Amino acid sequence: MTEAELDAVAEAEERIYDFPWTRGNFADSLAAGYGAWLAEEGGRMVGYAVMMQVVDEAHLLNISVLPELQHGGRGSALLLHLFDQARRQGATRMLLEVRPGNLAGQDFYRRYGFAEIGRRPDYYPAHGGREDAIVMARDL
Repeated sequence: MTEAELDAVAEAEERIYDFPWTRGNFADSLAAGYGAWLAEEGGRMVGYAVMMQVVDEAHLLNISVLPELQHGGRGSALLLHLFDQARRQGATRMLLEVRPGNLAGQDFYRRYGFAEIGRRPDYYPAHGGREDAIVMARDL
């Protein structure tokens, strides 16, 4: 992912989520040196991911597939790519947060070996207030 692609990424993010990352969130991630990737097919963006790594832990910050292309294996391919990237950079564990109401996301992560290790109270904005985050982790 590059600065030139941020408008398209932010537009996709708004289509996918009720509470999307802003273009600025993605720009800040690039500026901080976080890993950021686009998944493309035939020259068209189909998904993207952002991952931060600190020493031996990778933190998956965002993984997304365009709504009309979900459930076709693209998210799985992107996640497997992130596992490989994190290992290459010396990570031995990956962490992420997921909304309690995102049952499909939780199931997806469990299929790839993630397990709940805790909660972050009032982590996410939600309709009518805030929502906790489920923290999940898996060894790499």
